[in-house]
Amino acid sequence: MTERIFAAVCLTAAIAMGGCSEQPAPPPEPSEPASESAATPPRTDFVMGDLSSHGGQLYMRACGTCHESGLDRAPQRAMLLLMSAESIYRAMTEGVMQPQSAALSDEDKVAVAEFLARAPIDEALAGVEPPMCEGEAAAFDFEEPPVFSGWGLTPASTHAIPTEVAGLTAQNVATLKLKWAFAFPGALRARSAPALAGGAVYVGSHGGTVYALDRQTGCARWSFVASAEVRTGIVVTPWSAGDETAQPMAFFGDLIGNLYGVNALTGELAWRVRPSEHHSTTLTGTPSLHEGILYVPVSSLEVVPAADPNYECCTFRGSVIAYEARTGEKQWETFTIPEPPKPQGVNAAGAQNYGPSGSPIWNSPAIDVKRGQLLVGTGENYSSPADGTSDAIFAIDLESGEVNWIFQATQGDAWNTACGPVDRTNCPAEDGPDYDFGAGTLLAQDAEGHDVVIAGQKSGVVHALDPYTGEVRWQNKVGRGGIHAGVYFGMAADSGRLFVPISDTDDGREYPEPRRPGMYALDLASGEYLWSVPSEDVCREDQMFCQPGYSQAVTTTPEVLIAGGNDGYLRIFATNTGEVLWEMDTDIQFPAVGGVTADGGAFGGAAAPIAYQGQLIVSSGYGFAGKMPGNALLVFEAQ
Repeated sequence: MTERIFAAVCLTAAIAMGGCSEQPAPPPEPSEPASESAATPPRTDFVMGDLSSHGGQLYMRACGTCHESGLDRAPQRAMLLLMSAESIYRAMTEGVMQPQSAALSDEDKVAVAEFLARAPIDEALAGVEPPMCEGEAAAFDFEEPPVFSGWGLTPASTHAIPTEVAGLTAQNVATLKLKWAFAFPGALRARSAPALAGGAVYVGSHGGTVYALDRQTGCARWSFVASAEVRTGIVVTPWSAGDETAQPMAFFGDLIGNLYGVNALTGELAWRVRPSEHHSTTLTGTPSLHEGILYVPVSSLEVVPAADPNYECCTFRGSVIAYEARTGEKQWETFTIPEPPKPQGVNAAGAQNYGPSGSPIWNSPAIDVKRGQLLVGTGENYSSPADGTSDAIFAIDLESGEVNWIFQATQGDAWNTACGPVDRTNCPAEDGPDYDFGAGTLLAQDAEGHDVVIAGQKSGVVHALDPYTGEVRWQNKVGRGGIHAGVYFGMAADSGRLFVPISDTDDGREYPEPRRPGMYALDLASGEYLWSVPSEDVCREDQMFCQPGYSQAVTTTPEVLIAGGNDGYLRIFATNTGEVLWEMDTDIQFPAVGGVTADGGAFGGAAAPIAYQGQLIVSSGYGFAGKMPGNALLVFEAQ
């Protein structure tokens, strides 16, 4: 296992457990020194992240004033570890940190980037950018407006596609063959949900580049470099089919909390804003676009620096912000916690604590057009006291931002990474259980046409709520639940059926019930089981970080359910019986556009599969949360 892969996996182990039990072996000593200069010692900073190392000293001198002090807008060092060394280096040489890094030599910038990422800048790992399109492949098709409304595919986020749009049926999925593959350069994970418009596939990357790829060949029509990883999906403004005067825009957010609006035809930046000034802000949920307004969920990674007993935990609070999509002008802002966190005493290390805090939003809002509201779920509180907004579903008025109702699923849930085995100084008294709503909330219809709000939780419980009041209609504890378990990123609903992927991976905790990883179908009217397909353990001995279960969001048509597993298998189920109609192990290498190789891996995150005109587009590789890394975008086509 390379140090780079270990860093990504170990960080998320630390987020879940407060520590990492495995340590990588140090790199072998070079046979000859790379340089005689004491200013450029052998590059081992990436292994230990030692502040006394060359890269660490340079970082503290050139960057630490802002990034170590909790200064607004400056991401803390723990957040930077989630970025690749290449993207950090690029930020210093071409991006937003260029002025602050001007005094550093190129070698010094490399040392800082490797120190922060705890990984080497490896040209082989960085990969090769895709070839640029030429001729017809470079032209946008104005006859093809955006195929889907956003991350949830429908405004209500049902993750459902009509059969005539998908072009996939129970009869033809067995003929699926790989059409082309794309290797995200320098990536360990692929977790940006693709969007389709104008004959292009829009998708973000771990390295921070957003691509518009020709859907037929995989060549690049354009690329845009963001400041950090683009984990959100891409949302494209609609236009009337055939309108060649249209100037559509594409919207997305990055790991360090920037929101972008770019020209969807050229990739040119139109505007960029930072929804929150908090230093730990991150954007993970894809913005939802409705009638020219962009609804942006705001999350945070403040749970990570909270592990430091000297950190003043915690001051972030989640929010939804509405922007005029064309200009980026803010319309309203609604916080999940109404008042800013207040001092709550001093911890054992002498650091001031604040609360209530947290209740981040790391999923995409569903739009309830009938009632003029959006529906979105929150995560846990970061510090005591726990309040009534964590692990909750919010219904928020689209025009005013006023909260219509709140349903709290788990009371008293305050948790951060200090609640692990190493140093629990900043662990709240509640000590978890960390049962966020990570999966996107959806608005579905049962077989009789009644609307119902559906929310899946990391506890493994699926909640069905009244869209007018938030009152519970039914609940079903489908999975065991856990930190990286239960319903993790997204369900799908169609034809009166709800499809529930359960992850239930090992997380080091002990539970009073067994794991139940697998795929489950529920009746939307009652919550009763229609069928269940528990996951078998098919992991090979040579597969590190392989586990059964499903954590990635799923997609359905009336006939087939498409799901990617933690074990790297892409499976297609019959929606009426749960029978597996087709499957493929993607934890292999694929020949990719540009003459390079793409590596498959686990399926994870919110990048659900999508299907259109007989093509199936999936993202494989999730070097995060203890899962198998990879960097592949795969496009299959029915024959």
